[in-house]
Amino acid sequence: MNAPETLPTTSDMRLTTLPTGVRRPGYERTTLDVGMAHLGVGAFHRCHQAEFTDDALEAKFGRWGVVGINIRPPRLADTLGRQHGIYTRLLRDGDSVDARVIGCLKAVVDSQDSSDAAVAVLASPDIDVVTMTVTEKGYCHQPATGAIDAAHPDIVHDLAHPDSPRSVPGLIVRALERRMQSHGLPVTFVSCDNIPANGVILESVVRAVAARCGAELMRWIDGNVAFPSTMVDRIVPATAPEDIAFVEHTYGYRDDAVVVGEPFRQWVIEDRFAGRTPPWAVAGATFVDDVTPFELIKMRVLNATQTSLAYLGLIAGHEHTFDDMTDPVLTAIVRRMLTEESLPTLPPVPGVDAIAYLDQSFARLRNTAIRHRNHQIATDGSRKIVQRILNPIRERLEAGGSVERLTLVVAAWMFYLVSASKRFGERWTVEDPFAAEAARIADQVGRDAAGLVAGFLAHDSIFDRALAGRPEFRSDVARHLDGLLAPDPVGYLRRIAGE
Repeated sequence: MNAPETLPTTSDMRLTTLPTGVRRPGYERTTLDVGMAHLGVGAFHRCHQAEFTDDALEAKFGRWGVVGINIRPPRLADTLGRQHGIYTRLLRDGDSVDARVIGCLKAVVDSQDSSDAAVAVLASPDIDVVTMTVTEKGYCHQPATGAIDAAHPDIVHDLAHPDSPRSVPGLIVRALERRMQSHGLPVTFVSCDNIPANGVILESVVRAVAARCGAELMRWIDGNVAFPSTMVDRIVPATAPEDIAFVEHTYGYRDDAVVVGEPFRQWVIEDRFAGRTPPWAVAGATFVDDVTPFELIKMRVLNATQTSLAYLGLIAGHEHTFDDMTDPVLTAIVRRMLTEESLPTLPPVPGVDAIAYLDQSFARLRNTAIRHRNHQIATDGSRKIVQRILNPIRERLEAGGSVERLTLVVAAWMFYLVSASKRFGERWTVEDPFAAEAARIADQVGRDAAGLVAGFLAHDSIFDRALAGRPEFRSDVARHLDGLLAPDPVGYLRRIAGE
């Protein structure tokens, strides 16, 4: 097949030579002007918000091209930059594949070495909206409270050196100050990270940094900046070399920025913008007054299932989520956890039946074409477990309900972290901001479950003090952790599943 070696190599005219089976953008990309920026151009953004934007441009063309910015690795120059911002999006479901080139990303900026390039983009009068996928830890907040982590090294640096910010909040504040001083045009920051009330938390940490800059900036932010909350949903595993090879072998061109996702997608957005609003509604996004019910059901059903299966699945020796879903022990534990413990904590969700949502979530996680590794899902668990597991536990205990299986997941998370300690044989490499502290606790305490639990619960950045102080919570987690630390942890899981 005669196709370009890369996508593209020199000009957007390469889009006209795409092979049959790859859908090209349904608008004239060369006439697309920039109106948005995106912070954190990872796989999820390219498979979710960017696809919504491409659909919106096809339905209602306008000035909504995107500048992508990375302030953390990886660098974009050698992938998206070399490909002029275009890339292939694959949707997989079983044996079926839908291939499409996404065109809304007009330019990319690497700003790892200096914040200047990122600030210049965010402060530009062309930018009306900034979307963000910077992961939970990018907000530099305390998961238990949502408040800024004033001791975070990047926040400490930014408060001392506001002209050269390293953190996301510091970068935004510097850009807002530049906007205020130059043109004063309004801007909206749309958080698309998997955090409840993500817009509220983003606004909180930005204001905490901006307060050090004086009252004038705070007043300007009040009148010209919006931070709507959103709920985003699509399962997007990390791109594997096999995905890049698939595009090359199947369609005849090289694309180093391929992304892969499931067909399902959802985007619920708080209808609160400071200026122009992108026409995402025509692409299927839902604008609402209150995102909270949608956030909670996703966090406490789909995401809680993913988190639970990741830790329990690793204990059981499984590699991927779809492997976990074939294990009747794990699925029995998680389904009972959801129906008896998590679902009772949820408020009504407009237009959504909770049991049907649970069944749909399980069906999505059985998709063998989505190779979502347990270790990838387990990454940064200390930033995720509060919303997915600990908050439902707290609410259940306050209502006098059982938390038997929710506390098992807390114990499994602790087991995962301490297993990276030399005292525990270093079963796997852990990527989590709490990993070093967990290893320290394990090295100090050893295999004493009660001592390990006490060491973990002493950290109020993760564990609410009222919850950590409840004897039934402490004893349940310690009992489960003791069972997982025994010679046969899988046998312990079987006993829990059979109860």
